Amino acid sequence: MHWIDPESLPEVAGTLERFVVNAHGEVDGFVMVDQAEVPMLIHTPPHLEHELTHHVKATDKVAVRGVRPRGAQLIAAVAVLAANGRHIVDRGPEHDRKHPKPDHRKMDAGGTVRLSLFGPKGELRGALLADGTILRIGPKQAKEVAALLAPGAKVAASGDGIETKHGPVVEVKAIGNEPGGLRPVHKPKPKHDQAKPKHQLEARA
Repeated sequence: MHWIDPESLPEVAGTLERFVVNAHGEVDGFVMVDQAEVPMLIHTPPHLEHELTHHVKATDKVAVRGVRPRGAQLIAAVAVLAANGRHIVDRGPEHDRKHPKPDHRKMDAGGTVRLSLFGPKGELRGALLADGTILRIGPKQAKEVAALLAPGAKVAASGDGIETKHGPVVEVKAIGNEPGGLRPVHKPKPKHDQAKPKHQLEARA
């Protein structure tokens, strides 16, 4: 169960525009727009996917109770109130829950960034493009290319992609301003001790 009481949090209401999915193809949030048509990213944990998509759809009015991390246009939802009156509350994942393993294929994407995508603690994790394509990237790599993931930026990327009913998702392997100028996205190097053989670590203990 989530350690935060939803009733203690302010409520924000708007219209659900579209769902957002992660690199596994799971719904982990949605875009909500207010009366001024300003979009806001709402993060929801993947274990709420079934309940959320069953009770909420695009164009529905929804209300959200959650927390706002510093420096990110994001609400990490603890509870969502659907238009049909259903309260969808984060009570934590099932202990044996596992991510799905969809078949990925090489996929290219490009266009204008509509919205930056963040993890629940406000860490930059990708971008939603104007055509609905979702780019996903690790938080450490995202810091290095943050300008390319900002709203209004022109971006091109390639990587491992999947098609979902909520749009294509690309786990970025290379990124740049245009298709002819992509540069590889490198995974973070292991920590010094993690890179050493086990017997060396034991010798130091």
